[in-house]
Amino acid sequence: MSKPKNRKGKVIVLTAPSGSGKTSIAKRLLNDFDNLKFSVSATTRKPRDGEINGKDYFFLSDEEFQHKIETGDFLEWEEFYNNTRYGTLRSEVDKQLESGYFILLDVEVKGALNIKDIYDDDCLTIFIRPPSLKVIEERLTNRGTETEETLALRMQRAKMEIEFADKFDVAIINDDFETAYGEAKEVVERFIKQ
Repeated sequence: MSKPKNRKGKVIVLTAPSGSGKTSIAKRLLNDFDNLKFSVSATTRKPRDGEINGKDYFFLSDEEFQHKIETGDFLEWEEFYNNTRYGTLRSEVDKQLESGYFILLDVEVKGALNIKDIYDDDCLTIFIRPPSLKVIEERLTNRGTETEETLALRMQRAKMEIEFADKFDVAIINDDFETAYGEAKEVVERFIKQ
């Protein structure tokens, strides 16, 4: 990856309800832009086989995570259904920005809006919209990773998240992946060139 030339980077935030295609769009953007780096999140969940601390996530104990909340070390953080917490460490993002990279974050709706408040014009927020709630339900069901209970919770959350779509700089409907990706790539390209 080539190092950017003496320029402070900016933040690009992707958000969407589960099953909207956000992660697929993020991976493709990272592949297509060599000055774009993914922000590694911190979590209280245990590492899965093959995951590396600092590369996949920063794995923290509940106590360490709580301490970082209390000392204001997170740009955003959230607790999920199973009491697992995830957050974005400001020090990690700022370190990459100072090196001139553009940082791509894949975070939840409220966290995304908080990050926009912090970085203002140096932040682009993109909301990936599903064509409908029914499509989300089908995508999540087809993954085969959800129980009836977690599916219901994700659907409830998706309804809430979609209500925030108009608060983002850009909202892209992912009805057709190639079309949605093309729109995301164009928006990111424009933002990087500003």
